[in-house]
Amino acid sequence: MTLNQLVYFQTVARYQHFHRAAEELNISQPSLSRSVATLEEELRIVLFERQGRNVRLTKYGRVFLEHTEKILKDVAVARTQMQQLSGNEGHVDIAYVFPLAAHYIPHMVRRFLKKEKNKNVTFSFHQLHTAPLIEGLKSEKYDIIFGSYVENEPLVQFIPIIHQDMVIITPWDHPLARRGKATLQDLAEYPVIGYDRTSGLGKYTRRLYGIHGLAPDIICESPDENAISALVEEAFGIALVADVEEIHERNVHILKVEDENLVHTVYMAYLKDRYMIPAVKNFIHFIHKEGTKL
Repeated sequence: MTLNQLVYFQTVARYQHFHRAAEELNISQPSLSRSVATLEEELRIVLFERQGRNVRLTKYGRVFLEHTEKILKDVAVARTQMQQLSGNEGHVDIAYVFPLAAHYIPHMVRRFLKKEKNKNVTFSFHQLHTAPLIEGLKSEKYDIIFGSYVENEPLVQFIPIIHQDMVIITPWDHPLARRGKATLQDLAEYPVIGYDRTSGLGKYTRRLYGIHGLAPDIICESPDENAISALVEEAFGIALVADVEEIHERNVHILKVEDENLVHTVYMAYLKDRYMIPAVKNFIHFIHKEGTKL
């Protein structure tokens, strides 16, 4: 059974006349008759009965017509959607680590959509840690992801987009706040609120502690700076975090790490050598050009 056979059958059913249907379809009447006869043979059922020069659907032909119209309607919807995806309209599935959810991603997507050629693009948004982001990217669940760099991923293109200084935050009346400065070694002297150990920043900070021979007392873990700074504000401990907008909105002291120049990099990532619709290409190009200007 072919799509053409379904179109031919539907047209004959509409005109109830092979000659008129053939003229509509711009094919010969014998070709149309053969196509319908082949369809009937495949279905093992008679679809039309002749009435003089006209034909009419059998009971079973009417049942098959219902299925045919549904199939052809679905095909038309699919064709329209594919045409939209192939133009400036389209859909982009993006996924990102939790710290980017409060400002960076909403802000960049809104800036992208404000451009006239992008105004009809739609997005799906997902928040995860870096490891499941990579798996989702490789399974093509996501078009573009934002998170930490991961080694030994030859299929993935990583592009650095944000460089974040790492700072130590303390409660307002903490001894380090009164001192006005902090070092990495200070983290060993007080309770510490850490990033979720499965997150990119969690792995990054724990790797730092190992390199510097530190074993801080991590009393709890949280997914992002907003949650961590809220705990610090309530004097649960201190924390080593990325210097992002959220921590400046809390009643905490932000101290530069004096003995180190610590920078964490956030990457945009997508699959190498994979077909992309224009909307995805345009968003990647936009982030390349604009995504580092925050």
